[in-house]
Amino acid sequence: MMKNLLITGGAGFIGSNFILYFLHKYPQYRLINVDSLTYAGDLRNLQGAENTPNYEFRQGDICDKDFIKELFAHYDIEGVIHFAAESHVDNSIKNPSAFVETNVNGTFNLLHNAYLNWFDAPSRPKTNKEHCIFHHISTDEVFGSLGESGYFSESTPYAPNSPYSASKASSDMLVRSYHHTYGLKTFITNCSNNYGPKQHDEKLIPTIIRNALAGSEIPIYGDGQNIRDWLFVQDHCKAIDKVFHSSYFGQSFNIGGENEQSNIELAQIICEMLDKKCPKERSYKEQITFVQDRAGHDRRYAIDSSKMTRLFGFKPSDFYTNLSQTIDFYIYKYTSIPLAGGGVNKLLILTFLPLLLLFMHSFILRKREFR
Repeated sequence: MMKNLLITGGAGFIGSNFILYFLHKYPQYRLINVDSLTYAGDLRNLQGAENTPNYEFRQGDICDKDFIKELFAHYDIEGVIHFAAESHVDNSIKNPSAFVETNVNGTFNLLHNAYLNWFDAPSRPKTNKEHCIFHHISTDEVFGSLGESGYFSESTPYAPNSPYSASKASSDMLVRSYHHTYGLKTFITNCSNNYGPKQHDEKLIPTIIRNALAGSEIPIYGDGQNIRDWLFVQDHCKAIDKVFHSSYFGQSFNIGGENEQSNIELAQIICEMLDKKCPKERSYKEQITFVQDRAGHDRRYAIDSSKMTRLFGFKPSDFYTNLSQTIDFYIYKYTSIPLAGGGVNKLLILTFLPLLLLFMHSFILRKREFR
């Protein structure tokens, strides 16, 4: 019997990558993708998925009580993987109320509907609902900022420094409370900065590539020494998969890329790769410009993923290989310039191969129906 999972924010960067990965790997799941399609959501990220019989898209807001209630009842939802969130720090500084509404109130709405549909009373799951799971996708920003040494672990105290990270910390606490008070089987995964195909243009890596190719200034905040741990989105999807299919309910897991780069180092690496892929008379590095720092800009994030490694054997793949292929994806997106050296890009194959496999899977199933 097919199990129905609610995926929130599935038209966004991480969510869309996850859906395509999950649909191909687990045909026994039916995925109901809910996204409000704000500026960060784009159904083009999911081209091909709509042709599969075990996928359905519903446009709507996770804060809409009646909408979420109807979804749980209509689809008999047995699991939630919750990606939907306002996530851009600069936007949270300009408009914090939107982040509280979506990240806090939206998460609460999902949690409470899950409880009402899965439980008769606290710690008393309904018949055949004992297996239902709520997996919340969060961020390392809830831990605040690190100095020159040390790492965020699952036991690091929360110390959010922006409206965005504060709203995510609040949603984490709500998830924790629904496990301890009501007995929901929950997971929280806190990831470091993601990179890869389909990321929104406002994020750092696409911004560097887009501005470089356009001949514009490449803006870097402050002195460029703010450090982030970069996690490839496909590695993140695989890690979520491992946690979701485990039995470590009520626990949190840190997922990192084991790759710290300062913003200026990252910009320089990308420019050096672009110099080889799309050479011009002068290096792209000359376009790097330092701009006024972001308010409350955390200095350093770094994840200790040893729990993921110990329990699941998780290990991130190679940063430079993934970054090079990610750059190829955005070169194709922004310019369609042929890459130096020619050939078919591996990342483009990896991006669109799942779509082809999903189409073939759908075709075979539909052919059987007419026999």
